Amino acid sequence: MKTLVLCLDRDDDLGRKAGVASPVIGRAANIEAATRLAIADPEDSDVNTIFGGIEEYDRLIEAGSEAEIVSIAGDYDVGVVSDSKIASQVDHLLGGHIFDNVILVSDGAEDEAVLPIIESRIKINSVKRIRVKQSESIESTYYLLKEFISDPKVRGALFIPIGLACIAYAASLLINRPGLAVAAILGTVGTYLLYNGFGVGQSIDKYRETATESLYRGRISFVTYLAAILIGIIATIQGANACWEGIAGAIFPGYVILSTIFIQTSVWWYVAAGLFLGFGKIIDLRLEGRPIGRAWAFPFFVTAIGLLLWSTSAYILTTTGVYQDYGIERLILSIGGAVVIALLGIYVASRNYGGGAQNADVNHP
Repeated sequence: MKTLVLCLDRDDDLGRKAGVASPVIGRAANIEAATRLAIADPEDSDVNTIFGGIEEYDRLIEAGSEAEIVSIAGDYDVGVVSDSKIASQVDHLLGGHIFDNVILVSDGAEDEAVLPIIESRIKINSVKRIRVKQSESIESTYYLLKEFISDPKVRGALFIPIGLACIAYAASLLINRPGLAVAAILGTVGTYLLYNGFGVGQSIDKYRETATESLYRGRISFVTYLAAILIGIIATIQGANACWEGIAGAIFPGYVILSTIFIQTSVWWYVAAGLFLGFGKIIDLRLEGRPIGRAWAFPFFVTAIGLLLWSTSAYILTTTGVYQDYGIERLILSIGGAVVIALLGIYVASRNYGGGAQNADVNHP
């Protein structure tokens, strides 16, 4: 029965640091490889892995067992690339030599991650971990942290808020306003969290895909989408300017009033953007000969929502003394008008204007 003592170097420290090609077969060759690696990097734990394998090999020989020691290395790109190289070397080794079992020698959790690869090819009798004083926990912790950080979702959730906070702090120092640092950091990180919490990024990606598809297919909705974006930018600028004028006064009006002023100033711009989106979709459906259906309701609902927001904000500003002559009667009329517009949209959508002929053709050939 011949035993293979297999020393693992998953990230190829042997090749990168000592210039030793793997597999390294035999006791003398492994001693030379370990010595060269120790000279290149005395702190590398793979040095101890090889010497630990030599120790195990000597113990087997002294016990009268037939054994061989081999060191194999993967690649600096730990993962699929390194594991593929290790698997290829093991297959080549087992194809040229006959071993009944293997004793795996490693220096930590990272190397032992390839254990299933070895086990699928040959019986593993034992796994020997080389414990270097005060370094085993560091090796395992480093591996776990590396795997944790390599996850793209974890990287985004961990590093992006920290990076944004650092940028906000640096910007406050550049404008010589360190007092704004805390507010800038909280505002930036809070905006990022809301951005991800509400799924704005996914909505933007979906919108971009739709706009790209509309461009390639020559749809009118690409132009209307672009117009909606530009109108939305104008709406935001208009609202921001109105809020800035409110802040410029001697007395700070409060965040509720500022939000109301923003809505009052920009709401109809946003309604216009929504109407461009809705009518662009309707025109595309009509040109493609598809049923318009519920798409008819969108422009009506956008207008109704805009009327509700505008009337409510106007009434709030009137009660606070910012506006005049917008009483409760007008608010009630506006709410009633919004309801009528929404019901009209439902009626038009149920009538399916623009799609009835096609449906009739389909149902009655």
